[in-house]
Amino acid sequence: MRNWAVAIHGGAGVIGRSMDPSMASVRMNHLEMVIRHASERAEQGQSAVDLVEQAVIELEEIPEFNAGRGAVLTADGKHELEAAIMDGSRAACGGACLLRNIRNPIRLARRVMEQSPHVLLAGEAAESMGMDLDRVENDWFTTSLRKEQWESWAATKREADARGPATVGAVARDQAGNLAAATSTGGRTGKPPGRIGDTPTIGAGTWADQTCAISGTGHGEAFMAAVTGHAVSARMRHLNEPLAEAASVIIHQEMPAGSGGLIAVDGSGRLAMPYNCEGMYRAAADSSGHLEIAIWD
Repeated sequence: MRNWAVAIHGGAGVIGRSMDPSMASVRMNHLEMVIRHASERAEQGQSAVDLVEQAVIELEEIPEFNAGRGAVLTADGKHELEAAIMDGSRAACGGACLLRNIRNPIRLARRVMEQSPHVLLAGEAAESMGMDLDRVENDWFTTSLRKEQWESWAATKREADARGPATVGAVARDQAGNLAAATSTGGRTGKPPGRIGDTPTIGAGTWADQTCAISGTGHGEAFMAAVTGHAVSARMRHLNEPLAEAASVIIHQEMPAGSGGLIAVDGSGRLAMPYNCEGMYRAAADSSGHLEIAIWD
């Protein structure tokens, strides 16, 4: 049997254990659905980069998560989405940000990776590369939850989105041993128009090489300052640390408490999903039959 491993996340932050059990169950069911679909594709031999793109597309289509439909609103009451994808087998990467009309931002990020000489494109320059992709009106992304959170922010100027599902992402090792990562988000409630976070910033919220693949979730500025994704890989390569140790050091020692978490897979298919906040929506599976779906420890 050829080894494979996949992990996904749906955000990390202030996720209290007092959450309504029925709400927790719904969110766990979403994670289970996506990880099972990814597992089926991995078992069939799908490439790592296809695995992570498809998993993130599914997560972007679930309105509860802060990516695609269900994304949070900016200070001016609009949506500006961002995404990135990286193929570790060839160090190829692509990101897109300040998107307002692309239904699945991760598709456009892959378009940038494969059809552009650039790594990151923003706004109209990015959207012009996706004229044939599904497009929607900006308010299509709005849900009642995100509107309520924006109204709360507008009244108090204090962010209100940390308690719900947030940024989504996926990492994978395919049967050929290749690694890939993908991440997608709507950003932060009330962010100023034009703000770009860690998600499309290669090396921060998204990273993949032949050592490991990383997708982060949490406070974007903290992930950018720590260059989190690349830092995990660097510890593994230069200090010969195993994935779990390297990821744990970065999340628990190098980043501020409460700033978030990440999912990771290495070249052998070992998985790690550390976080330094109250909880993280996450799921993982591999070819040995392991299946994990969790919010808290």
